[in-house]
Amino acid sequence: MTTPQPSPAPPLGLSRVAVRLPRLSEPVDDILVRAGRGAMERKMFARVHGLRTSPTLAPGERMADLLVAAGRAALDGGPAALVLYGHTLLASELDRSGPALDVLRSRLGVEAGRFYGLSHVNCASVLRAVELARRYLGRPGAGPAERVLVLGGDQGSSYQGLSRVIPGVAVAGDAAVGVVVQAATADTAPRYRYLGGAAGRDTRFHRNLRMSPEEAAAFNEVCCEETVATMRRAVRAAGLTLDQVDWVMPHLSNRMFWGKVSRRSGIPKDRMCLDLIPERGHNFGTDAFMALEHAERSGLLRPGERCVLVAIGQGAYFQSMVVEVKEDA
Repeated sequence: MTTPQPSPAPPLGLSRVAVRLPRLSEPVDDILVRAGRGAMERKMFARVHGLRTSPTLAPGERMADLLVAAGRAALDGGPAALVLYGHTLLASELDRSGPALDVLRSRLGVEAGRFYGLSHVNCASVLRAVELARRYLGRPGAGPAERVLVLGGDQGSSYQGLSRVIPGVAVAGDAAVGVVVQAATADTAPRYRYLGGAAGRDTRFHRNLRMSPEEAAAFNEVCCEETVATMRRAVRAAGLTLDQVDWVMPHLSNRMFWGKVSRRSGIPKDRMCLDLIPERGHNFGTDAFMALEHAERSGLLRPGERCVLVAIGQGAYFQSMVVEVKEDA
């Protein structure tokens, strides 16, 4: 007698990305002056890296409000069995306050769902949260209609902006994103189909922003190598090669870095969505999703195109994910 085999799990999809920005945008040069950075470094940020402004919470605005707005837009009135909040800065208000977390869950309309913060992998946290959502939805006994809300965002302007400037590399701003991960079934048609993903780590750079100048120089070189290697592993997991990738949704650090990645990967720079660097710059773990949302809103994406999303965290952590654009529901 043949033992019946379980039906294969339906493919996973991601909803359209919801992005929420604060009302203000601050000149990057003003941020660098407050941080005590020298004239040469400020010129490099402006002329070489191409950074002009950075999103900044206005007086009276709160990061929790941006997260709620992004989350509710992504949920679009539907439920979530689980909420995963990826963040870089460890001193999140939600990690310190149970009542604040309860209020956030209530405002999101997910009182019955579980809520977990994901940190300690820095700016790789939001894409890593999607991987954890994928595992959750693939667990034994998971319901086909279950959904996971992934939130991302940090307040770079908090604590006098002490964590806002990565010397010589990027200036971080305030922003929030939300995306729903769920199975693609006959009744649901997520905008993006998840194809594969990969993670990387190099333990030599665990000192993070306390690295010596020599360590920082080595880290900058390794970042390019490991970014390309992690992208290759992600597309291989998706059954593809890098030359079959249509778009790269990058970690929005600076233009110079992605020029190096383009040369080493063979992916043309005009297939890397870098348009947001001048006006938004780096926004912690939200970057790749903000680039994806911008490409969608700009009409660049076509059904069948494959996008590789990339995140790089100080530490050093690397995360890549491949999605395919589906027909609009």
